[in-house]
Amino acid sequence: MQNPGVWSDVIVNKAMGLLGLAKKAGRVSSGESACKEAVRFGSSHLIILAQDASANTTKNITDSCKYYEVPYVTIGTKESLGAAIGNAYNAVVSVNDDGFAAGILKHIQVNIKEGE
Repeated sequence: MQNPGVWSDVIVNKAMGLLGLAKKAGRVSSGESACKEAVRFGSSHLIILAQDASANTTKNITDSCKYYEVPYVTIGTKESLGAAIGNAYNAVVSVNDDGFAAGILKHIQVNIKEGE
């Protein structure tokens, strides 16, 4: 959706806050294999990739997302993505709830329109 490095700190912080709430609600999968399964089995509503994820991880996840028509964004770093869900770091996280996914995407899209 958006190229790495374009998101402002405000957008990243708010997206990570919503991601943290989704984690507390038990609606998040993390790690490449768990996220690929969530995409494949239809439980993923949004994939969030870290900007510094490896090229192999990025290709594997984005190919799956494109095939199964799951939206994805590249935002934050492995450390910030991990911190949002209570881990040291994570390269990829799946949001497995339509409401949380829509909230994150809506916030990001509103900020794109406002020029942030």
